[in-house]
Amino acid sequence: MEERVYNFSAGPAVLPVSVLKKAQEELLCLPGCGASILEISHRSKQFGEILAQTKANVRELLNVPENYKIMFLQGGSITQFALLPMNIIRNTNKAGDYIVTGTWSKKAASEAKTQGKVNVIWNGQDEKFVRKPSDAELQTSADAAYCYYCANETIEGIQFPTEPNVSVPLICDASSEIFSRPVQMEKYGVLFACAQKNAGPAGVTLVIMRDDFVEMSGADLPSMFSYKQLADKDSMLNTPPTFGIYMMKLVTEWLKEQGGLEVMRQKNVEKAQLLYDAIDASNGFYRVHGNKEFRSFMNVSFRLPTEELDKKFQEEAKAFKLASLGGHRSVGGERASIYNAMPREGVVALRDFMVDFAKKNA
Repeated sequence: MEERVYNFSAGPAVLPVSVLKKAQEELLCLPGCGASILEISHRSKQFGEILAQTKANVRELLNVPENYKIMFLQGGSITQFALLPMNIIRNTNKAGDYIVTGTWSKKAASEAKTQGKVNVIWNGQDEKFVRKPSDAELQTSADAAYCYYCANETIEGIQFPTEPNVSVPLICDASSEIFSRPVQMEKYGVLFACAQKNAGPAGVTLVIMRDDFVEMSGADLPSMFSYKQLADKDSMLNTPPTFGIYMMKLVTEWLKEQGGLEVMRQKNVEKAQLLYDAIDASNGFYRVHGNKEFRSFMNVSFRLPTEELDKKFQEEAKAFKLASLGGHRSVGGERASIYNAMPREGVVALRDFMVDFAKKNA
């Protein structure tokens, strides 16, 4: 078998090796089924047990109260950008407040405007998306049904240290930090995440929605666009992404084995600090995009002095099994995505390479 690299891709991203091995073991024949998870009916008893256990794991890890529905949908976060205002803004004749802190929250606000009234209550674009707002800078609108934010902007590498403190329920895109730290679920009307960054493979989107938000869905919506109909059918209004749900089950079991989300938070912060310490000690050779107090512990986005050095860095890194370090095409530079499943030794290897590269090329 070809040797595995340290995969710093922003998504689809690294998965725990033990999870991959478990999936490999069971892929040909899921125990008790006589067939692969890729082949069994979503209406089967076996898949029903997988679905129920995955929901139970999510509820336990995130401490989700009983008055929230847990759904496994399709279409990624961009679909949620439209479905949320379609179900909530359009049906309640209220507005959606949006905090725009980077590429993905900007996209979310743009999609929401196709469905109803949107108030952008804070926008960091003029500052080139280098920070998140303080609570004092956030003033929700009188007609707001919710306040949307993106917890971690993968492209710019900036992250909210804590949830925004606002007077209306939060809606959070937690795609690139889901399961990386505890959350205060009672603050949320909705929390969602596409799986391919930190929770499983591409193809399944986790949506956690408070019951009153589920009930806001309009009766005139097509069935697949209605949260109420999706929730009432327990994510099986149509054939759900069965393999993705199965993989999320394995990932959430792995997270429980690690000790839960507070343990993961401590590990993630420590891993990120290894890289940021190397960057800060480089005398400006490496430059982080975001302001220091908002640096992401999931996506370390940085640049070298020239584009030529950026290319040289990424090419030479491959010899040390350090892969997928290119920054997003919109900003360039480098990006090291160090999600839950990235082992500490991978981050240490990258740190050591960065220190050596700076000595040779500064």
